[in-house]
Amino acid sequence: MAKIAIVEDDHDIAEIETFALKNSNYEVESYENAADFYASLKKEVPDLVLLDVMLPDEDGYTITKKLRERPQTAKIPIIMVTAKSSEIDMLRGLDGGADDYMKKPFSVMELISRVRALLRRAEPESADILKIGGITMDRKRHTVMAGDRQVELTLKEYELLKLLMLNEGTVLTRDVIMQKVWDTDFEGETRTVDVHIKTLRQKLGPMSECIRTVRSVGYVME
Repeated sequence: MAKIAIVEDDHDIAEIETFALKNSNYEVESYENAADFYASLKKEVPDLVLLDVMLPDEDGYTITKKLRERPQTAKIPIIMVTAKSSEIDMLRGLDGGADDYMKKPFSVMELISRVRALLRRAEPESADILKIGGITMDRKRHTVMAGDRQVELTLKEYELLKLLMLNEGTVLTRDVIMQKVWDTDFEGETRTVDVHIKTLRQKLGPMSECIRTVRSVGYVME
C-alpha cells in the first residue's frame, strides 16, 4: 500500500483528497504546514507528495527545492496543487522539480488517475543485477556476492536485502519493512527486523557497512 503525504492548509480540500485516496486503497497522512511535514520525514518518507503552493509558513516551490536537494527525498514524486492558473506558475513548479501540476478545482477521478500514473513511473526498475558498494545481487540466479565471496542467505534475509537495495538512499522504517518482507504490520513484531539485520550484517561481513541504522526510525542502504 503506497503512502501519500498531503500538504494542504485548506481543511476542506485536504479532506476531499484524503477521502478519495483512502477509498483507492492508499495510506494517507495530511499536514497543514511545511514544519509538520518536515517533521514527519524524520520518521518515514512517503511514496508521493500532494503539495499545495500557498502554505502559511513556506511555499510549495521552496518545499520542492528542499526535497530535491536531500538524498532521501530527491526521487519522491511530487504533484503540486494550486489555485494559480497561469502558465508561468505551472512552469515554475515543474522547472523547480515537481513531477505534475494540478489546478484547483479538480475532479477526484483526475486526482486518482495522476497519482496512479506517477506511482507507476516511480516503481524501481526490476533489473536482474543490483549492486551497492561491494554487494552484488543476481535476482535471476537468486545469489548474493559480498566482494568475491558468495553469501548464503535465508529467504527472509534475501528479501530484506533486496528491499534495501531497491530503495537505495531511502530510510525504511521497521513497520514498512515488516509489511513488505513479512506481509504484516503488527508493531510487536518489529524486533524481528533488527534480528534479521544483525544476521544479514554478520553474513555480509565488512561489505555490510553500507547498511546504516537510523536511530529510532529504521534502516537505509547507501
